[in-house]
Amino acid sequence: MVYCEFMRYTYATLLLLCVCSPAPSVHAQTPAGQGVIKELDTFLTAWHRAAAEADEELYFGSLAPDAVFLGTDSTERWVKPEFENWAMPYFQRPSAWVFYAESRHIFLSDDGNTAWFDELLHSESYWTCRGSGVLTRMAQGWKIRQYNLAFTIPNEVTNEIKPIVEKALDKTSPLSENGR
Repeated sequence: MVYCEFMRYTYATLLLLCVCSPAPSVHAQTPAGQGVIKELDTFLTAWHRAAAEADEELYFGSLAPDAVFLGTDSTERWVKPEFENWAMPYFQRPSAWVFYAESRHIFLSDDGNTAWFDELLHSESYWTCRGSGVLTRMAQGWKIRQYNLAFTIPNEVTNEIKPIVEKALDKTSPLSENGR
């Protein structure tokens, strides 16, 4: 009976700790830093929403002029003007693409002018993806300097997927012509 009482209090305490713990996106030491982290979380959420709503002004306006977007394919490394050009047909639709963060971790530099983040993304077109990037505080506000969108592949299926990826790479790689 004492053991059951002890376990009930232990579970209640653990539950309380889980519920009252800070969100995983909070990684700043000071209250001011906590406010910036929340601001950046809101900024990134709005950025993803802008794509879902095909709001090209907000979406591309959130990128720094020299931003780099790294897509899921190894050939997809775009500077901002290239990325805008590639993505424009998608923004002519009611929704360009839909991703929303299931979790996000944001870190702030000591001077408070640079942040980096990683996020797990729900995708309506794929499966859980990962995004990561760097933001800089500029005169116009926070801007994304680099964003990397990656597919996640469970380790236990990599042996099944590897031949499919290798076959696709052999068809598209410039190295395949040189007898790689």
